[in-house]
Amino acid sequence: MLEVYATALTGLWLVLVTITLQAVIATGAHRRQSKMIPGIVDPALGHDSFVFRSDRTFRNSLENIAPFFGLSVLAMLAGFSPDRLAVVVWVYALARLLHMILYYRIATEKNPSPRSYFYMIALLATFYLIGDLGQFLIL
Repeated sequence: MLEVYATALTGLWLVLVTITLQAVIATGAHRRQSKMIPGIVDPALGHDSFVFRSDRTFRNSLENIAPFFGLSVLAMLAGFSPDRLAVVVWVYALARLLHMILYYRIATEKNPSPRSYFYMIALLATFYLIGDLGQFLIL
């Protein structure tokens, strides 16, 4: 059964690898600080600090992965269209990857920032899956 979802599973793998990479980057940035307290990011830091941006990128990914990953697994268990799921998963995966890259590279307090657009694309992919999977399950 899972082989028909190989493309979607590969996309989910990319999402999980991205989050793991974010954890490593955030930990490394945090530990390079001269006055580092384990597990605590200085609340005085702002977007001009890579420590702040890497921590927020990781936390943002953690906040957003639970619904999307859960919906994706539910879709596979329910027999949802493998092709449609693959497209949604890859849109989400690439949007989250670009969100990460832009959050690391652009230090801005401006809202919306370029990273916000990729955050919204991933969020819309989640909402799309909520609606489309919901309709599939009900009908």
